[in-house]
Amino acid sequence: MKILMKSAFLVCALLFFVACGEKKEEKQETASTFKVPVTYYKLDNGLKVILSQDTTSPTAIVAVYYNIGFRLEPKDRTGFAHLFEHMMFQGSNNMGKMEFIKLVQQNGGVLNGSTRFDFTNYFEIVPSHKLETMLWAEGDRMRGLDITQENLTNQQGVVKNEVKVNVLNQPYGGFPWLDMPQYANTNWYNSHNFYGDLEDLDAANLEDVASFFKTYYAPNNAAISVVGDFDMEETKQWIEKYFGNIPASELPAQPDISEPKQEKEKEFVKDDPLANKPAIALAYHMPERNTPEYYAMGLLDQILVQGDNSLLAQKLEKEKGYTSNVGGGINYLGNMFNYKGPMLWMYNLTYDKETSREDILTAVDETMTELKSTISQDMIDKAIIKARSQLYDNVGGTFGLGRADLLCSFALFDDNPERINTIEDEFKKVTPEVLTKTIDEYLIKSNRTILTVNPLLSENEKTK
Repeated sequence: MKILMKSAFLVCALLFFVACGEKKEEKQETASTFKVPVTYYKLDNGLKVILSQDTTSPTAIVAVYYNIGFRLEPKDRTGFAHLFEHMMFQGSNNMGKMEFIKLVQQNGGVLNGSTRFDFTNYFEIVPSHKLETMLWAEGDRMRGLDITQENLTNQQGVVKNEVKVNVLNQPYGGFPWLDMPQYANTNWYNSHNFYGDLEDLDAANLEDVASFFKTYYAPNNAAISVVGDFDMEETKQWIEKYFGNIPASELPAQPDISEPKQEKEKEFVKDDPLANKPAIALAYHMPERNTPEYYAMGLLDQILVQGDNSLLAQKLEKEKGYTSNVGGGINYLGNMFNYKGPMLWMYNLTYDKETSREDILTAVDETMTELKSTISQDMIDKAIIKARSQLYDNVGGTFGLGRADLLCSFALFDDNPERINTIEDEFKKVTPEVLTKTIDEYLIKSNRTILTVNPLLSENEKTK
């Protein structure tokens, strides 16, 4: 199962939508209220359960999130959390190798898994009448995994090949989603190679796998959400039946994943023999989650990089003509809500060799200066409309998969999946003063890391 990129949870068949009418209508308060039904409780073994009904289509989603991601994998075992994600499809107490995948597909469903900074997740989208089957299957592999040397060796090869295909042998491989955390952060837990060093992947053994499973793949370290068309009481009974008697584990103390404040700008260059033009990424450390500045950064993301009307797109694409592909955001492996530890806001672009890195940075600084001089409530209101549209897009897309994602994330990180219904209100609390304060504290050079990709010229190009 490949690591899912940011777009995975944003690909959408809209079930919610925002109608943006005339300008005078944009100035009015939102007529509709965003409200997701949430039923939240815990089993005796600590499993967090979130149920959210939606009868829009006769489908159901089962999403199981384990509170273990890249940040908490063992030292000298880089890539182990991702390797273990693959192991979860190799068989369990009552299902043989790859039978989990066959079970879902033969029942008309789709599935996937992914490894992120702060969790590893698995989900299935199936016809509603197959919900009990999926709950049984997820319970079966939480209860016991088929850990064998054959399965481990096989998946070590799969993951190493994935690293080679997706990173080592790709132009701009790992740029900037994998590279930038290693350059911008200093704490090992935030700055090591999440995909995995090939030597570390080879070093993983059966004892590592068994210990990792027993420790982290336990009900008291997990959350399960069911979203879709289902009967509430019946589903509660099934969850108790298939998960209720799985024993809890003794969870180890969490390591310190805090990131020290960056005091000066960092600059790095990455040589890339496969790239055909230069590229640049700029990253800034995010404010702490759930603070006013955190939500202000969410709006600044909308203002600066999201959409064709964003300020950096207007400056770098339309006005200067330096590039045609400014892109970025908060958390390249998800969104601004589904992470827990330190995070980066960043953006990146490729540009022609005739354009210099200094040209790009000068235009960026111009944009930041212009932004500070034009901050207004109207700018904030328009950014909220964009953020709301993206949120609704996320929550309603893919039969509600984005909803399941946020519910599990907020349960794991905040013990409060109801947070899904307060996001828009938090954005509305941001004032021009808070926006200005956030720019002054976070969108500054001393909080910035610059990574440039240098395309290595061929011998023919060098002699021209």
